[in-house]
Amino acid sequence: MAYLNIKGIKENTFDVIVVGSGIAGGWAAKEFTEKGLRTLVLERGRDVKHIRDYPTTNMYPYEFEHRGEPALSIRRENPIVSRCYAFREDAMHFFVKDGEHPYVQVKPFDWIRGYQVGGKSLLWARQTQRWSDFDFDGPVRDGFAIDWPIRYKDIAPWYSYVERFAGISGNRDGLAELPDGEFLPAYPLNAVEDHFKKSLLGKYGNRHVISARGAHISKAGKVHYDQGRAQCQNRRLCQRGCPFGGYFSSNASTLPWAERTGKLTLRPFSVVESVIYDDKLNKATGVRVVDTNTKTVTEYFARVVFVNAAAINTNLILLNSVSSRFPNGLGNDSGLLGKYVAFHNYSARISAEFDGLKQFTTDGRNPVGGGYIPRFRNLHKQETNFLRGYAAGFSAYRSSETDTSGIGEALKSALVTRRLGPWKVGSHMMGETIPKESNFVALDREKKDQWGMPLLKISVDYDDNDVKMKRDYIEQLSEMFVTAGFKNIHVNAASQSPGLDIHEMGGVRMGNDPKTSLLNKWNQLHHCRNVFVTDGACMTSTSTQNPSLTYMALTARAADYAVEAMRSGNI
Repeated sequence: MAYLNIKGIKENTFDVIVVGSGIAGGWAAKEFTEKGLRTLVLERGRDVKHIRDYPTTNMYPYEFEHRGEPALSIRRENPIVSRCYAFREDAMHFFVKDGEHPYVQVKPFDWIRGYQVGGKSLLWARQTQRWSDFDFDGPVRDGFAIDWPIRYKDIAPWYSYVERFAGISGNRDGLAELPDGEFLPAYPLNAVEDHFKKSLLGKYGNRHVISARGAHISKAGKVHYDQGRAQCQNRRLCQRGCPFGGYFSSNASTLPWAERTGKLTLRPFSVVESVIYDDKLNKATGVRVVDTNTKTVTEYFARVVFVNAAAINTNLILLNSVSSRFPNGLGNDSGLLGKYVAFHNYSARISAEFDGLKQFTTDGRNPVGGGYIPRFRNLHKQETNFLRGYAAGFSAYRSSETDTSGIGEALKSALVTRRLGPWKVGSHMMGETIPKESNFVALDREKKDQWGMPLLKISVDYDDNDVKMKRDYIEQLSEMFVTAGFKNIHVNAASQSPGLDIHEMGGVRMGNDPKTSLLNKWNQLHHCRNVFVTDGACMTSTSTQNPSLTYMALTARAADYAVEAMRSGNI
C-alpha cells in the first residue's frame, strides 16, 4: 500500500483527532469543540446527516417491497448480520453486510456493525442504566479480572452531566444496585407489568421491576430544544433514524452541536489504519488513514488522539499500530492488548400468558420496552455456584385474536374484526460474563481486507460460569412467573453466538497497574499518554447494565481531563 501524503502537514494538523463517530466519538467531538479545540472526527463509513439521510423514517409498511422482511437472497448472503433483530428492510442500510468487512471466526462470533457517521447510535436499543459500586468493585470482591481504577463516586457527576444533555427517562427508584440519575418523566409500567412488580415485592422483597430507563425525551426541555430535538413521539421506529431527535444519537445531538462551534472537521470514508507513534518524541503524533473509495493513504496529526472506533475495531487499530517501540501494538508492553474481551449473555428468554386483568388492554407504544429487573444475585454475598449475576428485561402486552375458520365474505369480515386475547409476557436475560485471557481478538498476519488492513481473528466463547448463570436465570424467572400467576410458561434457551448482544467490551482494559492493564483511570494508555480509549474496549468488566451510558460518561470525563492536561503542558 503506497503512502501518498497529498496535503501539507500544516493543513492536516488539528488539536485533537477522534477516531469514530458513534456514541463515544460523538461525545468526544462535542466536548473538545465546545472547549475551543480544532477537532478532526474520522469515520470509516459514509456520511449520514440527521433527517436528510433517514430514507425510510416515514414509510408505511405497504411501501416496503416485502413488508419489512429482508429478501431470502439477502438473508442467505448475510447469515451473520441477518440474525440481528433490527436487520430489516427499514434499517438494513445502516448495517455492515457480511461480505463488506470480513473477519476470521476462530470461534463463532456474530460481529454486528454500523459503518456510517453516527455508527450504531442510530441502531442501539437505547436502554441506559448507571453502574454502581457493586459493579466497579466487583472484580476485587469476587476475584475475577482486575480491580477497576475508578469507583462510582468518580464517574457519578459525569453520569449526571451526560444524562441532562442526552435526555434520559426514568424513575428515581432508590436502589443501591442501580443508582438514580437526572431523569425526565418515566414511561409507566402497564397493568400486568405493575402486577408482576407487586407480586415480586410481596414474596421476595429484594427483587424489583422498575420502569426501564431509556435515552428518550419524554418531556423536552431547553437543552433539548437548543439541540434542535423534540419530544419522543413513541413511534418505535427508532432504527430508521428519528426525524424528531426524540432519542439520543450522535447524528441528532452531539455531532450537530460540535459542528455549530465551527471547530469540527468530519471526514467520512476514512479507515484508520494505525496510530502513528514517534519513537524520539515518545508520543503519538497522529493517525494514518486509508480512503475507502480511492485507497489513498493520508496522515493527520494532533496533540491528542481519542480512539473510539467501537470495541473490536479499536482493538484492531491499536494492534495494527506497530513501531520499533511497540512491535506488538501501541502501548502493549503488558502483552494484554486484545485479551480479556467480554460481552453480555443474552442466550435465554422466557414467555408466558396471563389470564387476569382483562379489564385492561395496552394503548400506545412504550419506546423503552416496558420493565427492567436489576441484578439481584450475589449482590451482598456470594449465594450461587456462579460469579456475578444478571439483569432482565420484562414486558407485557394484551394480545388479539382473529377467527380464520370461515371462507369468502365471512373470512374477510372476521379478519378485520379482532377480539382481545390473553396477556402475553416475556423476559430476556442480560448476564455478566467474566473477562478471561482465552477470550481474545488478534491480527491475522496472512489475510488482509480490501484496504490493506489485517483481518481480525475473534476467539470468544461462553464458559461454565455462563452455563450456570443461564440455568439460574431460567429457574428463578420461571419461579417468579409462577408466583405472579402466569401460565403456559415457555423457555427459549437460545444457542446464539456471542456478539449478537452487540455489547462487546474489553481488550484495552483500564487498571491501576501497567503490567495488568492498558489504560489508567483517565482512559489514557499507560505507555502513550496522549492516546485515550473511552469506548467499549476500555471496560475492565461488563456488569449487567447496558453499557452505552457509561461510555458517554467516561468519554466526557476523559475529554475534560485531556483538555486540562493539554493546557498545563502535561500532554
